[in-house]
Amino acid sequence: MQKVVGKTTTKVHSRGRGRPRSDEAHQSILHAAYELLMEVGYTQLTIEGVAARALVGKPTIYRRWSSKARLVMDAFLAATNSELSFPDTGSVKEDILQQMHKLVKILNTPRGQVIATLIGGGQTDPEIISAFQANWLSPRRFDCSQVIKKGIERGELRSDIDIEAVIDALYSPLFYRLLLKHAPLTEDFVDELIDIVMPGLNGYPKV
Repeated sequence: MQKVVGKTTTKVHSRGRGRPRSDEAHQSILHAAYELLMEVGYTQLTIEGVAARALVGKPTIYRRWSSKARLVMDAFLAATNSELSFPDTGSVKEDILQQMHKLVKILNTPRGQVIATLIGGGQTDPEIISAFQANWLSPRRFDCSQVIKKGIERGELRSDIDIEAVIDALYSPLFYRLLLKHAPLTEDFVDELIDIVMPGLNGYPKV
């Protein structure tokens, strides 16, 4: 059975009587956590609520996740990971452009507000921001760094660029607009960012 949450379709296992087995329990917990996150938000989500919806006991959840923050980030990542993968077009510019377009689409759905809430909550809750960095941000940055390294190997980009700085230059403006909402997040904005940042990465190493 499938359930549509916002604009995302997630698979929900049909459950019979009794508690699910280990693998099924893991997936049921992730689905339940994601559904509740989209329904009630991070603040109102509780481990008790997740356990009740997933038909498991709280100890089953805590054996897998040490905190609500880490569970929520795992659930969110499981639901969005495939949508945020980088293509392999043979062009570093096109790979990043297409992935940024996909990210903007997600940020413009209710899931974007979830991300904003987690980032905001993380300013006063170290557990939330730690989980966000470890489970969502770091994997995305690693994937992008691999795309950039391929671009360097193919000679598309200078070999002396600071990869972390490049990622910040490309993606930070998206989150700036997400959080401050001073201007719309659009694919045209992504195109403009790419046109501004990428030319500075081409050519020969600086001397």
